[in-house]
Amino acid sequence: MLTAEPSEGPIGFWIRKELQHGTALSSDSIQLLFSADRAWHVQEVIQPALAAGKWVICDRYASSTVAYGEALGIDPTWLANVNAVFPKPDLELFLLPPLDIAMERLERRDVKDIFEKRELQEKVHRAYARIAKEHPAIHLCDSAGEKDATAEAIWRSVQALGL
Repeated sequence: MLTAEPSEGPIGFWIRKELQHGTALSSDSIQLLFSADRAWHVQEVIQPALAAGKWVICDRYASSTVAYGEALGIDPTWLANVNAVFPKPDLELFLLPPLDIAMERLERRDVKDIFEKRELQEKVHRAYARIAKEHPAIHLCDSAGEKDATAEAIWRSVQALGL
């Protein structure tokens, strides 16, 4: 099952709207809302799918909250602790192209949000690299190339788990 965060739930819907139009909320408040959305998402979508024996592939999860929060100046340990209650993925992949390629891709989007500024994305990029370095179970995948090459790298990571 494919899913994403922010979710399609009520908090996720509100977050997406706020990020597109700007928000008066503090950085820690918005990151806590991402965590609240994750609580809904886990209860309503992820856990039922896992209970039904499905594989769940989620575009963004707790590490994204930590990386973006860190980039916004929030203590990453605090954010990691807030999110420690959620189920841990069997496999966590960070698809991280070089920053210039990431920015080029963001520019092509029809809908943009307040987190897509280069200065912030530089910090996010560094945070993801730091998190991956500190957690050897996280697979860092350069997604700068063609989709097929990235898909093959992802598949190798899945196969390495022996699932």
